[in-house]
Amino acid sequence: MTRIIAGAAGSLTLAVPDAGTRPTSDRVRESLFGALESSDRLRGSAVLDLYAGSGALALEAVSRGAASADLVEKSPRAASVTARNAQAITRAVPRARVQVHRAAVDAFLRASTAAYDLVFVDPPYDLDDDALRTALELLVPRLHPDALVIIERATRSGEPTLPDALEVERSKRYGDTTLWWCVRAVESIAD
Repeated sequence: MTRIIAGAAGSLTLAVPDAGTRPTSDRVRESLFGALESSDRLRGSAVLDLYAGSGALALEAVSRGAASADLVEKSPRAASVTARNAQAITRAVPRARVQVHRAAVDAFLRASTAAYDLVFVDPPYDLDDDALRTALELLVPRLHPDALVIIERATRSGEPTLPDALEVERSKRYGDTTLWWCVRAVESIAD
């Protein structure tokens, strides 16, 4: 069972797609969001959730004070579940703008003109490093200068290959899952 851990929609149960996704565990989300709240990264932020699955990451952010969230999910079945979860969150947090986009990540990023403060990138484990790097390259123009990008991957996958405009600020391992906290590289902000 996946649920919203805290905030305005705390304890709300989320539906999970029946196949093709692996929701971030409650333990990982609790640690991640504790750190995000303590660094004041959530309140009023514009959030993007790529490879959204159930949408648990972005919807947790909305429950805890994010102003908006765009959730991108290619799978029609998963996107349908994500949309139901988004509707449940907006009933609990009516001031937030939450939008689900049924699209491939690369196509969404090429078409988008929005800018984001916080981005969750939790691709399927079988997405290869080159495809992830391409998505991250497309993401960079959509980032505010002080944006934070959280990449979740299998620990065995190793550190993702980043475009020059991003750099790892820190990483944290949770068993077979690792989170990489990435920020804009100083040189790319000056450009």
